[in-house]
Amino acid sequence: MLSTSTTPSQRRQAFRAGLASGRLQVYPGAFTPLSVRLIQDKGFDGAYISGAVMAAELGLPDIGLTTLSEVAHRAHQISRMSDLPTLVDADTGFGEPMNVARTVHELEDAGVAGLHLEDQVNPKRCGHLDGKAVVDLDTAVKRIRAAVDARRDPDLVIMARTDIRGVDGMDSAIDRAKALEAAGADAIFPEAMSTLDEFAAMRKAVSVPILANMTEFGKSELFTHQQLAEVGVNLVIHPVSLLRIAFGAIERGLDVLHSTGTLDGEVATMQTRGRLYELLDYEAYNAFDSSIFTYSGR
Repeated sequence: MLSTSTTPSQRRQAFRAGLASGRLQVYPGAFTPLSVRLIQDKGFDGAYISGAVMAAELGLPDIGLTTLSEVAHRAHQISRMSDLPTLVDADTGFGEPMNVARTVHELEDAGVAGLHLEDQVNPKRCGHLDGKAVVDLDTAVKRIRAAVDARRDPDLVIMARTDIRGVDGMDSAIDRAKALEAAGADAIFPEAMSTLDEFAAMRKAVSVPILANMTEFGKSELFTHQQLAEVGVNLVIHPVSLLRIAFGAIERGLDVLHSTGTLDGEVATMQTRGRLYELLDYEAYNAFDSSIFTYSGR
C-alpha cells in the first residue's frame, strides 16, 4: 500500500546481485507508476525508465528536451511504487561534469537502483536513429568519472552507454567500452548492436555486465532472451514496448468509438475494474478506513 516496502539501498543491492547472478535480467520499460506494479506482478527482475518514453509522454521527441527535474520526478514516482530495482536513462547527464554529479545526486534521491549516461553530443538523438554524433573519448570518460565520484551510495549502479557503434563502427565501440570500464563504469550499454556476434564481441572485450536494448523498429534484430543469454548478455531492456502496446490499443479503441459511437464491443479486451483495484491494492486501504472501499465485482 502507498509505496514500496523496500529501501533504495536494498533495491540497489538486488540490482547488483541480479547482474552478478549469471542469469539474464529482464527489465521491461515502465511508462507509468501503475505499470511498474504490473511488471512486478508478472515476475520480472526489474523495470527500466526510458528517456524516450518520458519525452513521448510530454509530447516531445527524444532529442534531449526533457530536464533533470522532470526525469528525477518521474523516476521517483515509478521507483517508489515497486519493490523491483529500477534503471533510469539519464541521457548525457544534463550538462558538463558538475551537472553530471548533480544528476547522480538527484536520481539517487529519487530511489533508482541504477542510471546510465551516454556519450552523445548535446542535443542528443534516439540511439536507433541516423545522424548521431558522439563526444571525444576524454569527454566521455570525464562524464563517467564525475558520476562515479559523485555517488554517495556505493551500491548505486553507474552504467556507461556508448553510441559510437553507429558512428565509427564496432572496433571503436569496443575501444570506448574498455575505456569507460576503466573510468569506473559498473556496466556497459553498447547501443545499436546489429548482430549477436557483436554482443559476443562486446562481452569478450569487457569484464563488467553488458546490456542489450531490444527496442522495436530499431537497428537491432529483436533477439530472444535465450539468444542474448547464450552470448553472455547480463541485462535486456524493452524500453518503449509497453507504451507502444498501450497506445496501439488506445488508437484502435478511439477509431472504434469514433466510427460506432460505443465501446461496448471492446469491453472484453479491457482491464477490468476488479483487476485495476487489485493492482492498486485498494483493499489494503480499507484497513485504514473501511468507508473508502465500497466496490465488489469484476
